[in-house]
Amino acid sequence: MTNSLVVSLSVFLFIAAITPGPNNLLLTSSGAHVGLKRSLTLMAGIIVGMQCVLLSSAFGIATLLIIYPALHIGLKIIGSIYLCWLAWKTATASYQRLDISSKVPQTVTAFQGGLLQFLNPKAWMMGLGAVGSFSLAGDGYLGSIGVISVVMLLVNFIAGMVWILGGTFISRFLQSRRAWFSFNIIMGILTAMCIPLIWIE
Repeated sequence: MTNSLVVSLSVFLFIAAITPGPNNLLLTSSGAHVGLKRSLTLMAGIIVGMQCVLLSSAFGIATLLIIYPALHIGLKIIGSIYLCWLAWKTATASYQRLDISSKVPQTVTAFQGGLLQFLNPKAWMMGLGAVGSFSLAGDGYLGSIGVISVVMLLVNFIAGMVWILGGTFISRFLQSRRAWFSFNIIMGILTAMCIPLIWIE
């Protein structure tokens, strides 16, 4: 894979990773609630899920969605329901006095973050777009998928850190019960607002 292709791939994936979406809203919320260190497990779950989606795209599972449109509709329905549940869980998180050094429960687990990727159209767009646009044909295919995988891992890590740190900064303003509940409701609403994006072709 040429250097110019890697640069183009990096720009494509970074823009997709850094823009707002369910993952980044969950990472911001986690950063605000439990701080940087304890948000890393959620970010790890999201990154592993993204890698699984990429490899599924690269090795043909995603073609089932093209061959059988009903599966795609089913995925959208399940994704919408799952995002509703995550939005509700975020909006109704119980108040905890914020002391990042103390044990504050994680609102969304690493497993749930990873599972979200299979129901997240943005994740599939990244995986399918990267494979479709930047993979090499023939003998270079496997090597190019390896490069895409490494670049995706790096950009997801960088983007995730940006959103977690943003949430950690916001946590300074969440010392009161009212501010906590207001933030959770806003984050829950923003997560729910990602649902219509699932249905836009």
